[in-house]
Amino acid sequence: MVKVIASTLRKGNVVDMDGKLYVVLTAENIHPGKGTPVTQLDMRRISDGTKVSERYRTTEQVERALVEDRPYTFLYSDGEGFHFMNPENYDQIAVSPDVIGEQAAYLSDGMHVHLSVHEGVAIAIELPQRMVLEVVETEPAMKGQTASSSYKPAILSNGVRSAVPPHIAVGTRIVVMTADGSYVERAKD
Repeated sequence: MVKVIASTLRKGNVVDMDGKLYVVLTAENIHPGKGTPVTQLDMRRISDGTKVSERYRTTEQVERALVEDRPYTFLYSDGEGFHFMNPENYDQIAVSPDVIGEQAAYLSDGMHVHLSVHEGVAIAIELPQRMVLEVVETEPAMKGQTASSSYKPAILSNGVRSAVPPHIAVGTRIVVMTADGSYVERAKD
């Protein structure tokens, strides 16, 4: 554990409070006109997902947990969870479904991801920002609807629902953001 000043904490940092790990969701330094400046932290307990809000004086010391961010390759998922392999030493790690969350739909065999690991346990995952998927179901294109800004619903090859421009047809490969499944552009392949 490393003690750091509360005002240096940023989003994504992992903090140890009372023996439990918390990931920082938002960190805001507040400087009132009168009184001491404070740091407002919104955090999520990693073990059960409970959200906590804490306030520290900016000079207070907080214990920051040592977390390793390493590249991993996704192998498969089963009843135990999602299995990843470290490409450097071929160690495998099982990650529980609650760590992966809604991002599980974007995982595919051989995909390279970054896992945040604390004492051999994965606590967070970072997927590539964009991914190429195929449209498997959508409404047919309307004639004359070329320059409209309206989007139509579509279901992608991984089962995720997205909104696509009217000119996109079934079978078209598109680029989507993994954070929210939003359409970026037509795939260039």
